[in-house]
Amino acid sequence: MPIRDSLLLRLAAALPVLAIFAAGPAMAAANVSAAQAEAKEIAKSMGNCTPAKVEVLRYTMGREGATTFKVGCTEDKDAFVVVQCRSRICTLLR
Repeated sequence: MPIRDSLLLRLAAALPVLAIFAAGPAMAAANVSAAQAEAKEIAKSMGNCTPAKVEVLRYTMGREGATTFKVGCTEDKDAFVVVQCRSRICTLLR
């Protein structure tokens, strides 16, 4: 019986950690979605680009995670700007 109780205690201790790992991709998707709105705003205000299509070029996770977006412009079919966002602070790269 003591081995079974020990196993149950270990399992109960591991469940919150497993829940955090499972929520990771969902939380990352929410951060990218919020950063897309910021990237569109930067493209419009600093890049003189009316945003159309937004693509994720690069996404890095971690303490200093960053997302790089390619924001297409409606003025010209081939025109785009590149915006990098770090924790919802975005800068125009090109």
